[in-house]
Amino acid sequence: MGKFRNLILIVVALFLVSGCLGEDKTITMKVASTAYTSHVAQTSAHPFLGAWGDELKPGMKAIAVSRDLIQKGLTHNTKVKIEGLSGEYVVKDKMNKRWTDKIDIYMGLDTKAAKEWGKREVTITFEKKEKK
Repeated sequence: MGKFRNLILIVVALFLVSGCLGEDKTITMKVASTAYTSHVAQTSAHPFLGAWGDELKPGMKAIAVSRDLIQKGLTHNTKVKIEGLSGEYVVKDKMNKRWTDKIDIYMGLDTKAAKEWGKREVTITFEKKEKK
């Protein structure tokens, strides 16, 4: 019985120590991805305006996120690494409420590039921001 008690104490101690170290803020997840452009037919009457009020400019590395991902820490101005793409992308737009677990990659005015991207599953990585 003494060995079992010692094992329980070790497990509890490890649990408490890991809680004191803080949680890992790096999040990696698989999401569906598509691409969009700044054409009125794909966005709104203001195709260069993101949902948070940011001006979108062709050439910038930006993404829109489904609103459920915002709740998971993928908030406005979060930097994101996207599997298969170089550099970091920044969250500058929100998607319609009907989408879940999805990102939309901004392609400026390049309709051909957006169509070539199509729809695919990707792995994204980002740092969860501390709540203020």
